[in-house]
Amino acid sequence: MADITNTANTDPTSSSAEPSTRHAHIPGWGVDRDRNSRPAVPMERTPPRLEGVHWTQPAQQPQRVEVLCSTERDSTITPIFGSTLPPQGASGGLRRAAFRFSENDLRHWLILLLADRTDMVEGVIDDLRRGHVPNVVAEMGLGAAWKHDRPRLVRKLAWTAGSAVLLCWLMGRKRSNRRMR
Repeated sequence: MADITNTANTDPTSSSAEPSTRHAHIPGWGVDRDRNSRPAVPMERTPPRLEGVHWTQPAQQPQRVEVLCSTERDSTITPIFGSTLPPQGASGGLRRAAFRFSENDLRHWLILLLADRTDMVEGVIDDLRRGHVPNVVAEMGLGAAWKHDRPRLVRKLAWTAGSAVLLCWLMGRKRSNRRMR
């Protein structure tokens, strides 16, 4: 019994160990310690030095594509912005509609989520139009899910199949009801 107590006191993860060794196994532990005991202090500068900066604000990037701006801003765009995927197609229309609402409005974010899903479908249609059949199994990570989390994947597939069967059954009942009238 005494041996177990002694080993518990020398274990670095026990609560009675010295604080500096108790959590030493955690990467980055101790970065908020006293500055004088931090190993990188001689090399640190607060704030960090930026070499060659000769401006207080960067120059305005030329706007060659449509950039959607928040209603919280005064219709000016930031000096630097992304321009690789300008809004286009149905997803672009949804994004334009979303930016009519304030960022604190739930409609803004829900429409943006819908626009992302629409963009994904548009991308698959675009791939098919170009003759490239997407590998949906690999792109959705089904292989990795089958390897690492098989029970959850089976449940998801069962729910999806059940929902599809129920939807087909309901649509078939609706058609048969129309024919009987």
